[in-house]
Amino acid sequence: MTARAERERCPWAGATGTDYALYHDDEWGVPMTDDRALFEKLTLEGFQAGLSWITILRKRENFRKAFHGFDAARIARFGERDIARLMADEGIIRNRAKIEATISNAKAYLALSEAMPFSRFLWGLIDGRPVINNLQNFKDAPTETDTSKRLSKALKTAGFRFVGATTLYAFMQSTGMVNDHIVTCFRHAPCAKLQKKLKIEGL
Repeated sequence: MTARAERERCPWAGATGTDYALYHDDEWGVPMTDDRALFEKLTLEGFQAGLSWITILRKRENFRKAFHGFDAARIARFGERDIARLMADEGIIRNRAKIEATISNAKAYLALSEAMPFSRFLWGLIDGRPVINNLQNFKDAPTETDTSKRLSKALKTAGFRFVGATTLYAFMQSTGMVNDHIVTCFRHAPCAKLQKKLKIEGL
């Protein structure tokens, strides 16, 4: 196999070394089970609504700093002074509705966590079984599915905001709940292997 074939990527990822390519190669589609990381990704996907993911990706470190590493307990205590600080922070997306949703989502996250780990809640909605697709063309990937609608409904019922079905499908793709790497992409098989080996405690 040639080096070029080994590094063939999903077309959206772009050239080697770019921000998108690094994210695609290292993170996108890898099953994510850490509670804090899942909360971060869900938050960032919510901020992405109406924008491009590259905008969020390039601001991700700023988001992490502004939201204290996505420590839900700290975010849940944010008040007007914190909202004003965030609205003045040019390093993030200054959308008051999304900032306020992040605070209320942190409270919902903490409430859920009293009953079970956030990862078990999310993965339990798909019985801990990722969907491994075999896309020939990334244009064939849906923007939402019945499963993403079910996840969206469950999260909304739990008190989360900015968690529509399209946002949730993007979240599923990025966290490895679904494998939407095209079959010729060098990451399809490694991600599929990780998905097949995935075990969620309690499921």
